Amino acid sequence: MDSKTANPNWLHLRMAPRCSAMSKRTRCPCQAPAMRGKRVCRFHGGTAGAPPGARNGMFKHGRYTNEAMATRREIADLLRRSRELLKEI
Repeated sequence: MDSKTANPNWLHLRMAPRCSAMSKRTRCPCQAPAMRGKRVCRFHGGTAGAPPGARNGMFKHGRYTNEAMATRREIADLLRRSRELLKEI
């Protein structure tokens, strides 16, 4: 066997960032290694994510698209300003 595979250097594995999730039962941190670029491990949602829009399998309608939410915000702002203007009159 190669000496690199027979005696691996585990220090870099032990120094990996740890999952920030807390256990509900024990109130202790998870301590599993966090996914690369995430704060949690694969068990606590580190692998979560789906493509946006129609490519996502759960895409059903357009109510929560960024454009629809922006339009609703603009309408709500317009209504608020209209009510304020009517109160002044």
